[in-house]
Amino acid sequence: MAQNIEYPPGNLILGALPSHEFKRLSEHLESVELRLGEVLQMPEEQIEYCYFPTDGVVSLVAILQDGETVEAGIVGREGMVGIPIVLGVDTTTNQALVQGGGKALRMKANSLKAYLRNDGVLWPLLLRYVHAMFAQVSQTAACNRVHTLNERLARWLLLTHDLRGRDKFDLTHEFLANMLGTRRAGVSVAASSLREAGLIDYSRGQVIMLDRKGLEGASCECYGIVKAEYDRLYKAF
Repeated sequence: MAQNIEYPPGNLILGALPSHEFKRLSEHLESVELRLGEVLQMPEEQIEYCYFPTDGVVSLVAILQDGETVEAGIVGREGMVGIPIVLGVDTTTNQALVQGGGKALRMKANSLKAYLRNDGVLWPLLLRYVHAMFAQVSQTAACNRVHTLNERLARWLLLTHDLRGRDKFDLTHEFLANMLGTRRAGVSVAASSLREAGLIDYSRGQVIMLDRKGLEGASCECYGIVKAEYDRLYKAF
């Protein structure tokens, strides 16, 4: 698995490690390509790998008995996919689905567990990230219950924009409907409303950010709450 992985690697958690500790950890890391729509983990299945995205984005998706889906959380270069391993659990209740193709560094789950048994900087960094992710998940649950689809869509696009770090990204209305737990027709109406306001544009499966500040105004307070939590996380790094 040994690869020549540059330091800092692009993932904020791994980039916060001292160079000597990253060098030791990198012996267990490999660079992989995350393909749009790829499933990295499935509910109740053994977690084989943990992923540290460098420029890809992964959705943590709850799948209901009738097949309906809704996004519970989103992970980009600020975090990792495989939180249960950090908490001593070998399976997850969510599907980990790539919603933005890119690269990641992955590590075998058993290797990460063994690594975390040793003293080092990675363990407290991961615990801070777990706290920030819990804040995101709980705020998403509240948002899905009380806010309008327009506000929820604006919040989701802002988070994705933060994690992607670019103004244009691949995104279909069908995918958005699955992530937001609503019908495709509803997403189309909400997206049209944001486009008519001059906040975004979209064409051929791509969304283009036109007015970031305006989109923040169209979003609910949930985006600001989650962003503030992640800003505190970045400062801790």
